[in-house]
Amino acid sequence: MENPIQTLVSKLKSGQKKQFVLPDYDPEIHGHLVDYEVSEDYTEIERYWIDQPYVFVSIIKDRWMKYYNVVEPSLYEYEKYLLEKVYDDLQDILVLENTDLDKDKENILIDKALSLLYRYHKTIDITSIYKITYFLRRNFLGYESIHPLMLDPYIEDISCDGIDVPVYLYHIKYHNIMTNISFSEEQLNSLVIKLCQKSGKQISIGEPLVDATMSDGSRLQATLGKEVTTRGSSFSIRRFRSNPLTPIDLIRFNTSSLEIMAYFWMVIENGKNAIFAGGTASGKTSMLNAVSLFIPPLTKIISIEDTRELTLHHDNWIAGVTRKSFTEDGTSEISMYDLLKAAMRQRPEYILVGEVRGKEALTLFQAMSTGHTTYSTMHAGDAQTVVNRLENDPINVPRVMLRSIDILSIQKQTYVNENRVRRTQSIVEFTGIDPKTGEIRINELYRWDPVNDNFYSTMNSQALNHIMQVRGWSKDDLYNEIENRKKILDYMRVNNMRDYISVSLVVHAYSTNPDVVMESIENNNLEWVISKNIDSDIK
Repeated sequence: MENPIQTLVSKLKSGQKKQFVLPDYDPEIHGHLVDYEVSEDYTEIERYWIDQPYVFVSIIKDRWMKYYNVVEPSLYEYEKYLLEKVYDDLQDILVLENTDLDKDKENILIDKALSLLYRYHKTIDITSIYKITYFLRRNFLGYESIHPLMLDPYIEDISCDGIDVPVYLYHIKYHNIMTNISFSEEQLNSLVIKLCQKSGKQISIGEPLVDATMSDGSRLQATLGKEVTTRGSSFSIRRFRSNPLTPIDLIRFNTSSLEIMAYFWMVIENGKNAIFAGGTASGKTSMLNAVSLFIPPLTKIISIEDTRELTLHHDNWIAGVTRKSFTEDGTSEISMYDLLKAAMRQRPEYILVGEVRGKEALTLFQAMSTGHTTYSTMHAGDAQTVVNRLENDPINVPRVMLRSIDILSIQKQTYVNENRVRRTQSIVEFTGIDPKTGEIRINELYRWDPVNDNFYSTMNSQALNHIMQVRGWSKDDLYNEIENRKKILDYMRVNNMRDYISVSLVVHAYSTNPDVVMESIENNNLEWVISKNIDSDIK
């Protein structure tokens, strides 16, 4: 039987364009790639694959703590030697040789690597090929030692605090947890430089601080050397969800209730302004992104962010991000204020601002006052703190302009039965300014009950009453509209129709033909509406 490497070489010599593909891995034939045993001092809580059959995660614990262990293929000394030799030689080959850019990068890498392996050792074991090609893909195309962490869907945050310090994670299930990954000074400096370069930024001792957006949309903050971080280079990666949280997810997680999401659907569809406030990692941006899916189709949307986090399924959407200056005098910098000023000239109907913290807030409130519907986030723990931040330095919004805010949602990270969760703590409506006292009138509409972990409504909604008057509805009409939206959201929750495209398509379908959507729910066939909308999008 011909050796796999010989098969590749014969194809390359014959000029065949077909790429070489390793045979499917079979543990009974090729053996196990990963060897791992849990020490007697630890107990394994959970084990799951990240990239089968190459990498899995083992969550272990001792008497005091839990640990996140990344388990990759183990290499024999000769395999390590071959990997290092191929890795060094490939760097020259991939730089000097002309390659077809239309080809898949991974196929090019594997072809070149197998050609080199054939030159070094014509009869290398197929199991060794699997191991070596895994590490080549990881190091050339991925993020080296932290690449498995970037593949784990349960990780929200990755941080390295310095030389020989374990990498820490924020895991959805296990929260803050220490890994078995750490770096020497040379390794850490090299990785930080690579992370920045792959994100399109440069980092140096002269400019040791970098904020960047990675290729998958994750947020990177990195430092180089010991000038600004005395324990050595560091990095923090806030993971980006390619399939973002939707209203259905927030209902399932009990972050918000079915009634709250139906309320947001109604007020957003009818152009009410809102701010989403809360502490760090309280779910402000996730909430903003989720409810933005209720924006009607075809309306013009402009989003403005420091780093790209929002994901919408709207065609008429401009996604703006800020840019730092390329020069020392800062002349080429594009700030959120600049983007917001430019957005005002583009006649948007909805403006989404990632976070207001400076002079752009005044422009945002001017946009509200002139009829633009706006949504934004803020760091604040309650309604009074939001007002105080807006009225004082460095934002300085006049109190009379605060009347433009219709809705304020307070998000909170808290604990339920010892589990860390995110909840919508309260939703308040700004109902104007008291003419006698000059104070802002606030109507608290919904509040989270931490004892029972549920939500209750406290008062009638002024925003809904205003919508009822503008639309010429009776109270029964308003009630029916709210109930229809609740039925749709509940149907999607029960049937796990949670991806942002499906949610957007249903919202769009209801805005154009509500009777068809409600009829499909009665017939238990809402999926038909989605398929029809997808077909029309393709056409």
